[in-house]
Amino acid sequence: MEAVEREHEKIWASSRKTKTIDATQNIIDQLRRARESIQNDPASAQVTLAKLQAPVKASFDDMTGSLKTTRGGQNNYQKALDKLFRDKPLPSSEIDALTQHSNLINRAVYLHLLREGLFDVASRLQDEASQRAEQQRDRQQANGLDVSTEHPLGLDQGLPEDMLHKFQVMHHILDELRSHHNLQPAMDWAEMNSEELQARGSNLGFELCRLQYARLLLDGRHDGVLSMDSIMHALQYAQAAFQPFQRQYSHEIYELMGAVAYFSNLDESPYHARLNTTSAWNDVALSFTREFCALLELSADSPLYIAATAGAIALPPILKVQAIMKTKRAEWTSQGELQVETPLPPTYQYHSIFVCPVSKEQSTDQNPPMMMPCGHVVCQDSLTRLSKGSKFKCPYCPTESSPAQATRIIL
Repeated sequence: MEAVEREHEKIWASSRKTKTIDATQNIIDQLRRARESIQNDPASAQVTLAKLQAPVKASFDDMTGSLKTTRGGQNNYQKALDKLFRDKPLPSSEIDALTQHSNLINRAVYLHLLREGLFDVASRLQDEASQRAEQQRDRQQANGLDVSTEHPLGLDQGLPEDMLHKFQVMHHILDELRSHHNLQPAMDWAEMNSEELQARGSNLGFELCRLQYARLLLDGRHDGVLSMDSIMHALQYAQAAFQPFQRQYSHEIYELMGAVAYFSNLDESPYHARLNTTSAWNDVALSFTREFCALLELSADSPLYIAATAGAIALPPILKVQAIMKTKRAEWTSQGELQVETPLPPTYQYHSIFVCPVSKEQSTDQNPPMMMPCGHVVCQDSLTRLSKGSKFKCPYCPTESSPAQATRIIL
């Protein structure tokens, strides 16, 4: 995998240093100047075109050399991929759950591009998807079919129409946080959305104020000693900024105020950790991203990235099982289940799963898990079969109960 990553870095670095765009623009500029010169003096056309040959050829040579380097890097990258995945065929594509759901793929790609700040590419994708949808609606209307009203990118109706603008705002605020350590745009956004953040139980507003207080307090620090001007400035800010958070974060506020007593040896004080800003900027940026996406009813992480990573983790054991089944001439007949348990990390496990110990079937919304008075749990269908409408004995202990005493469990 290191060879692939190394070649990927080379391609990325060469793409940023490529002269192709500059050379192309240079040719366009030369042609424009030549056209203007000929328009002003038609008699000089032959001389102007003769002078144009050498610089245009030089620009084309630059383009060819740059593209040659790029193609070489792409070939090396392809070789590294082939070497890494040699003799590892992809699983069968006979069953493709997403073939009929291109809008879901478009949605995942579009939102991923917005999260990454690739707004030009996202706009192009939206334009092309809208054009295809318009063409499809025209064909449906011409054939007398029902016209589809689905969003061309598969976006939910509850999502805002100006998603691109909202993510542009998010990236502007993140850039101010990470690159300039400017908290004001994030604080303005948190104040504007304070009611929604409070309803979510978010601590973003307080964390922003805490970081601003620490910044004001430490700005005037010299040789480990806080200046009186920075202390007074920070206390004046705290008096106004911490007021809305007094009830919920009183203990943290007292500690921040108590740190001032150690103005001469703050590093040795018990409150040093409260004012440590080493990782605070990155932490508050991640917290802001999470809250911003949550108010848009989106997950903090890109679903496309998560799906691709989970797929990469699941692929090796699936291929291994398929190879074993092929050797034993067996077939996997269940389309709604994976062939083997996927060892995803805890951060990728979003929904709890319950498998009924009686029927060995996974619970669903129509067949939810039910807890009996004894504490044992079975699926509703199993409960119905066991009870037959009357009292029954738990399959795992001697306790008797009736179906009405069972409680549905929400996972």
